Amino acid sequence: MSSPAHPAPAPGLPRRAVLRTLAAAPLLGAVAAPAATPAPSSEPAYRVQRGRIRQSVVPWCFRPWTLEELCLQAKQLGLPSVELVTPDKFPVLKQHGLVCALTGSHGFAKGFAHREEHAECLRILRERIDATAAAGFPAVITFSGFRRGISDEDGIRNMVDGLKQVAGHAERAKVTLCIEMLNSRVATEMKGHPDYFCDDLERTVEICRRIGSPRVKVLFDIYHVQIMHGDVITRVRQHREWIGHVHTAGVPGRHEIDDTQEINYPPILQALAEGGYAGYVGQEFIPRGDKASALADAVRRCDV
Repeated sequence: MSSPAHPAPAPGLPRRAVLRTLAAAPLLGAVAAPAATPAPSSEPAYRVQRGRIRQSVVPWCFRPWTLEELCLQAKQLGLPSVELVTPDKFPVLKQHGLVCALTGSHGFAKGFAHREEHAECLRILRERIDATAAAGFPAVITFSGFRRGISDEDGIRNMVDGLKQVAGHAERAKVTLCIEMLNSRVATEMKGHPDYFCDDLERTVEICRRIGSPRVKVLFDIYHVQIMHGDVITRVRQHREWIGHVHTAGVPGRHEIDDTQEINYPPILQALAEGGYAGYVGQEFIPRGDKASALADAVRRCDV
């Protein structure tokens, strides 16, 4: 129901009081009217409180956010890192006071399981190691590439021979190379990689053992480990000396690490912290809904 333009005077109200009421009416209406568009809150849904585990976030799964937007989200949440960017993007991170916990390199399509791919991968890794060290960042990712019919033992031998050629360079630069284990069961793009050689955590750890360098370790992706093996906490404890970096995502689907999926993240992160893990945990899940809320919730669950 609409209001009259001017209120009717109450019976017996003095004339001066009526005039004062009429004069104030437009002003009172202006004050009472709600704002058309309320200003958005700058307060994050969560901010790191404990910080025993240093958290990071991976750009590709939060598209279409720009790197700049992701950096702002990371800072609001109290994260020290945005990762898997290449050195040409380091200035953006530096501008926001962030580090790159894990530098991108040659991609998973090629790797060290085949000798004919060694030269290209070694060239890129040496460049990334140098740039990462110059920026003061800690680690570079690397991959096995695909099996394409090669046996386990031949693939392991090739991996060891290839990565030994760059391990000393990484040691001198104080940069850790992290071999990512990926699942080969899920045939959906960026959710699984059929025929990937390092699709077994124990095989990947064995490669690191044979190389024997403190600067060649495993990227322990909890999502991929759960799909291929399960028994995640036991493997965290069993292989803790070989874990150089950690990634998250929900199973099934690689979505939010919330209560709709089968992995209970806080106890896993607790096991990492209790085992003395000093690296980073990168949030690498694909949000289905609001990205900012999903990232904040994931950060909360991992802040053990």
